[in-house]
Amino acid sequence: MAEQPINPTDAHGSAGVPPPSSDPTSSGPKKSSVGIHGIIESARYSMGEMGPKRSLQTLLTVNQVGGFDCPSCAWGEPDPDHRKIAEFCENGAKAVAWEATRKRVDAAFFAEHSVAALRERDGRWLESQGRLAQPMHLAPGATHYAPIPWEGALALTADRLRGLADPSRAVFYTSGRTSNEAAFLYQLLARRLGTNNLPDCSNMCHESSGAALSETIGVGKGLIALSDITDHADLIIVVGQNPGTCHPRMLTALEQAKRRGARIIAANPLPEAGFGRFHNPQTARGLVGPGTKLADR
Repeated sequence: MAEQPINPTDAHGSAGVPPPSSDPTSSGPKKSSVGIHGIIESARYSMGEMGPKRSLQTLLTVNQVGGFDCPSCAWGEPDPDHRKIAEFCENGAKAVAWEATRKRVDAAFFAEHSVAALRERDGRWLESQGRLAQPMHLAPGATHYAPIPWEGALALTADRLRGLADPSRAVFYTSGRTSNEAAFLYQLLARRLGTNNLPDCSNMCHESSGAALSETIGVGKGLIALSDITDHADLIIVVGQNPGTCHPRMLTALEQAKRRGARIIAANPLPEAGFGRFHNPQTARGLVGPGTKLADR
């Protein structure tokens, strides 16, 4: 879906969402990644969305034993006794901040914005308004969402599910950012109803690889452990992906392997800053030193 430009004079459109630049600029590819800049950017965004107290409480439990999995990616976790205090990356901090933001969209917001008006907004603007504060319902023929009590929302959903001629007429779609705990409860509901129609956005990414892996090795996922990379591999070949962009925590694992003596080959037509100098924000060398050059070739 193409994003619509935001009118810079619109009070709602300008709230935290700058209008598109009329004078875009470009520069050469960066040669290093993360470091102090990554810390500053993570803190800036987290504080803006969650505030100091909630940022500290939330981020220190990400990917920790007894905490919760980061909604940003599925990078493997170190053993419990090898996890750092800050076991997340800049992407993860921002993803958590989206979920734990203090911003709320309530009944007043929906009374002001019709469904037709909301359809004119792009996804970034809608995201920046905040989280739902209560159940909302769009009645037949209505132009605005209106509040509905939890009892009414659950009863309405139950009536629709009970009224289906076949349970598989229902589709329980979820986002790939849904927590494991919420997804587990959601699939229990669907299976109790009598269907396994449980697609999520990960299907588009992993259906093909899962099918190929199942045919090749008998299971639809990789069988290596994180320690295979950090402690054992002599040669690591990274093809067609940008760890510094997609899952920056991989850079730490690659740094551990490199310091152990492993060689790293990156095959990608796009120069990736993460394969240049990696400034690990959790080490003194990464913050004030030259960083670690990751890719040999």
